[in-house]
Amino acid sequence: MSTVDLQRIATKALIINDDGQYLLLREASTYTEGTNIGKYSIPGGRLEIGEQVEDGLYREVKEETGLNVEIIKPIFVREWRPVIKGIRNQIVGIYFLCKAESTQVILSDEHDHYLWLDPSNSVDIDILESEVRMLQEYFKNHL
Repeated sequence: MSTVDLQRIATKALIINDDGQYLLLREASTYTEGTNIGKYSIPGGRLEIGEQVEDGLYREVKEETGLNVEIIKPIFVREWRPVIKGIRNQIVGIYFLCKAESTQVILSDEHDHYLWLDPSNSVDIDILESEVRMLQEYFKNHL
């Protein structure tokens, strides 16, 4: 018997601005597929069937933040297994380093707050565990 009902691929963007800060978004209680309400994560989401990986990343970032980004390179792969509307999902996330063309964020209804954070500062906010691991791995080699 399978431990998941649906397997999906997600793209996630570690967006860095010209000041070296990275972007986090807080999941809103109004997000209908939300499983992490009140937690911060980096922008991104699941690919649509047949969608190219880069196209999905550009689309998700634009939908969630209003930003246009340049993809620099892939930096991390992680999987998670949420239950969404009673369906057991396996989501494989591909994380990309991206550069923002602007810092003027326009949030979608999936998120209710955003932060640009300096990676050298320790901040007491609730970040998704998988994102914390990725951030630690990336910044330990890039600070």
